[in-house]
Amino acid sequence: MPRPHGFAYEQHAGGTVRITHHGRPATTLNGPRADQFLAEVEASDPQLVMARWTGNYKRGNERTARDHPRNRR
Repeated sequence: MPRPHGFAYEQHAGGTVRITHHGRPATTLNGPRADQFLAEVEASDPQLVMARWTGNYKRGNERTARDHPRNRR
């Protein structure tokens, strides 16, 4: 499974954090959630943390779903 990439975050006034994926907004965090996110980003791999917080990460079933008859085109 490839490592996540393309995530970025911006810290705004008032404690708001906006996470983007390839330039598109993925999520916005406020208050204690933003503080928890910032602490976690500093302590670990930022790309993995942002992928987990936004829910945009591989779950391992993409190939199975792609091959399902209903998804073939």
